[in-house]
Amino acid sequence: MKSSIKIVIFAFITLSTLSTHSQTTNKELFNRVDSYLESSANNGFSGVVLVAKKGEVILSKGYGWADRENKIPNAPATVFNIGSVTKQFTASAILKLVEQGKINTSDKISSYFNQTPSDKSDITIHQLLTHTSGISNRTGGFRYHEASKEQFLNEFFESTLHSKPGTTYQYANANYIMLTAILELVSGQTYNAFLQENLFGPAQMTNTGYKRINFSTERLAHGYYYNRDDEKWTDWGTTQQHLPYNTNHWYSIGKGDIHSTIEDLYKWHVALKNNAVLTSKTRAIQETAYVAENDKMTSYYGYGWAISKSDRDTKIVAHNGSNGLYFADFVRFIDDDVVVIYITNAFLGPESENVAREIGKMIFDTNYNAKPIPRNIYELIHEFMRINPSSDAEKLPDFLKKELKNEFNDHAVLNRLGYSRLKKEDQPDWALALFKLNVKLFPQDGNLWDSLGEAYLKYNQKEEAIESYTKAVKLGSESSKKTLNKLLKKN
Repeated sequence: MKSSIKIVIFAFITLSTLSTHSQTTNKELFNRVDSYLESSANNGFSGVVLVAKKGEVILSKGYGWADRENKIPNAPATVFNIGSVTKQFTASAILKLVEQGKINTSDKISSYFNQTPSDKSDITIHQLLTHTSGISNRTGGFRYHEASKEQFLNEFFESTLHSKPGTTYQYANANYIMLTAILELVSGQTYNAFLQENLFGPAQMTNTGYKRINFSTERLAHGYYYNRDDEKWTDWGTTQQHLPYNTNHWYSIGKGDIHSTIEDLYKWHVALKNNAVLTSKTRAIQETAYVAENDKMTSYYGYGWAISKSDRDTKIVAHNGSNGLYFADFVRFIDDDVVVIYITNAFLGPESENVAREIGKMIFDTNYNAKPIPRNIYELIHEFMRINPSSDAEKLPDFLKKELKNEFNDHAVLNRLGYSRLKKEDQPDWALALFKLNVKLFPQDGNLWDSLGEAYLKYNQKEEAIESYTKAVKLGSESSKKTLNKLLKKN
């Protein structure tokens, strides 16, 4: 046999072996990730996940319900509110204007708005993009309240700065709303129209948009939250039902509330990787680590992306977002050519924020298996309360440890539930039991002793109330002093 033929045969066998190994590895990864998410779904998890590696989609699947009442399951084509993942699109739109030669990131906002006051006249587009403008995170109103563009601009210009422009990082949604105002002014188009023409269209994202959407509303995932007062899961509806129907959406636009699917977000990832919407030079500018997000300098902000390093010292470009119900996470492991896209419409607890990162650990460590997301802690406590008398309250921590697979260490949870019960109970029962348990678990927290004192007062147990307020004052609770003095005078 000629040597050249031997080489070809050897190469074919080698490639076939590598392909088979890759398929086996990806199948194993699919099974591990899917098992983690299915187990989480049994605890109430609801959402969608896409995992891709080196251009191959390994998992793209929905879990739980998009619409519980109508029994519509989540699927890869389900449309979700992606929260502040929106910011990367706003930043990309600004950079598209830079590519078109219409603006520069060094431009000052005073060159676009004559009414800019002196304290904000030197704020640049770069500072808006990197949250270093000095604008406070309190500037602007609630995302779903009506506000015209003029109203928002007035509030922005009249606001008190948190810090001198260019000196400090502070994440503030108002930065990206202002960028949207500049975008519309320079382009002469609406935010949605510009993004459709310059970003979503070229990336072939047919199921993505801000308010104008081209798909059936039945594909929209409803947002769900556990109502502590009603003690049940509640359907919030869809974002489209809460956004203003007119153009007075200037507390929401640009900084959040774009709708998309995991399939479309993956198309966006591919378009970025292939320089289909932005040049490679522009993408490098967007993914540059400009300013530290924390004191430990483990994460930096770019333009609409957060930049960090993995434990393997590889580059991660990511952004998450939430409106309090939906939570989205878009994590790109740049050096590894891996992407994880995750969105949920039922926030169970802190573990709901870690899904994409947990999957990342499974991708790069074949021995790592993520623990399922536990049930909502308030739901668990209410379940315990329904089947146990308040005299058994001290058994609650062990119950939670078993269910959560962790020690219970949140000072606020029992306090919140105690106040919910305090509104309903005329006689001492679970409200008082929860407050008493909380001070036993966290005896050095003066605010918890203050709450217990309030519960004792509700049930006319004044001596016990005085003891609780006295303890609270000794632990530094200033708010307890006034109440304690009144009680002591009456005695």
